[in-house]
Amino acid sequence: MSEFDLQGIGMTSQRTRDRLVARLREQGIEDEAVLRLIGSVPRHIFIDEAWSHRAYEDSSLPIGHGQTISQPFIVALMSQLLNVSPRERVLEVGTGSGYQTAVLASLCQRLYSVERIEALVPRAKKRLEAMKLRNVALRYGDGYGGWPEKAPFDGILVTAAPPEIPAALQEQLTVGGRLIVPVGTDQSQSLKVIDRTETGFTETILERVHFVPLVAGTERR
Repeated sequence: MSEFDLQGIGMTSQRTRDRLVARLREQGIEDEAVLRLIGSVPRHIFIDEAWSHRAYEDSSLPIGHGQTISQPFIVALMSQLLNVSPRERVLEVGTGSGYQTAVLASLCQRLYSVERIEALVPRAKKRLEAMKLRNVALRYGDGYGGWPEKAPFDGILVTAAPPEIPAALQEQLTVGGRLIVPVGTDQSQSLKVIDRTETGFTETILERVHFVPLVAGTERR
């Protein structure tokens, strides 16, 4: 199967995707736009062929360089949390394989995504181009600093866990904007929702999660 085979075979059948969507509904995902995207975005093109038989399982999978593609439930949950109101400009910290990027791109007008591991950027770009997603801008850089030149953002989604919420990301939120971020160490992490108001920030702590750590700096090929 070609890396960018958008038709796919066997494991990419609509029936397989429909089963995944049904499981996500049972787990509490209610946003119909998000569910449609999980059912239509070809997850198999965002992973190596060796793992393609597990593309539509609800599990995280390795993508190299010590990184993973998040399980569909987490992608759906974070997307649902961000999609509670219209988001014109969204920042993603941690492009990774580009799977979460592809889902987010269809939920906003303009998406900016930063990835600290140089080797992952061109692969993600090719996958997104294969899907003809033209509202995405990718950048190789340190996600801790966000993307100040493109700020402010209506939403920010972080796909790796810092020990504490980076102040720069909070400051790049517009009033009414929302930050979704897993926070903690490898031993204990929680998913947090940060909303920016006229007077400051509010924080909501959700369920326990487990992400790769958000590392400061960049990593070249």
